[in-house]
This record gives sequence, C-alpha cells and structure tokens, in this order.
Amino acid sequence: MTTKDKIFEAAVNMFNEHGVANVRLQQIADESGISVGNLAYHFKNKDAIVSFVYDALFDEFSNILSDYLLENSLLGINQQLEQYYGFFHKYKFYFTDIFEIERNYSSIISKWHHYINRMLLQIKARIDFDISRGAMIAQSDEMNELLANNIWMSVIFWLPQRTLRGLPLEERLFKEAVWSQIIPYLSQRGQDEFVQMVYPSLA
Repeated sequence: MTTKDKIFEAAVNMFNEHGVANVRLQQIADESGISVGNLAYHFKNKDAIVSFVYDALFDEFSNILSDYLLENSLLGINQQLEQYYGFFHKYKFYFTDIFEIERNYSSIISKWHHYINRMLLQIKARIDFDISRGAMIAQSDEMNELLANNIWMSVIFWLPQRTLRGLPLEERLFKEAVWSQIIPYLSQRGQDEFVQMVYPSLA
C-alpha cells in the first residue's frame, strides 16, 4: 500500500466512526501509522483529504452504475444490489454526514446529486426494460415512477435506518428488502426467473 492508500483507508475508517466534522488530522495520521508532517506532505489540509476520499467514492459509484444491464436477466439486478450494499457499507458516513457536506463542500454535494439522479433514472430504465421483455407487469407511468422511487429509497436508506434502529446489517437482508419492492410486479416469467436465478442467493 502506498502512503496515500493508507491515508485513504484511515480517513474512511475515521469518518465512519466519528463523522467527517469530528475527525482531526492527528487522528487520521495515527490511524495511518504516519506522522502529521508526513500526512501534510501528501495533503495540505483536511479539506484536501475529504475531496480525495469523495473522488474515490464517486469513481466506485460510477463503476457500479456502469455495470447496468451487463446481465439482462433479473440476476443483473441482484448483482448490482450486491455492489450497492458493499459500497454503502464501506462508506457509511455518506448518509450521516450529508448535511455537513452540503454546508461545507458544495462541489461534492452537486456531484452527489448528479450520481443519485443518474441512479434513479437507471432504476426507471431497468423497470421499462423488464416490462418490455415480459419479466414485469406493465403499470401506469405513475405506478412505475412510484416503484422506481421506492426501490431507490430502499437502496439508499436501508443501511442508515437499520443502523439507527440497532438492527443487523447483512447483505441478504438488504437484498430481501429491495426485492420485496419488486416481486409484486413480476410476471409469471419474472417469477420463474427469480426462483431459478435469484432466490438461491437469498435462501
């Protein structure tokens, strides 16, 4: 690992544990196993570290979105849910610090808006695609919009609300919560596909 890699991992760990606003450079240096002077050599201040972490975060999020429709069956949704769970679990501070970021890092929050909106549009497009191939039952535009928003909220807010309630965080439970939004809208073809391809990974 390079020194920057160590600083990145240390910063993410500290942000997850204490929140972005409460973490000092000394804590990141200690967690990295380096001196504050060495830390300052790579990053002139905490804002530079925050920007560095979020650049990496957005790169990872963009890669997840880029995997959209690599798999045409419902298995593709399940695979992307695995990626989302890993991402939001790794960067748990994304939600707890959203208001801190909005107040102090306008460029970061505008990027968040871009990627979150892209994610929602992708969910809508996925619903349209699965309707077109007969895996989901056609609904009104309003119902499709509502379903897309419910799926989006399940993905984004599942980890934070479970954390706030002191409930277990498990990938299987996360996927079950999201699939519970989708299953009622599956056609017979979609149900068969779900049972054959997706259910074994949830059982």
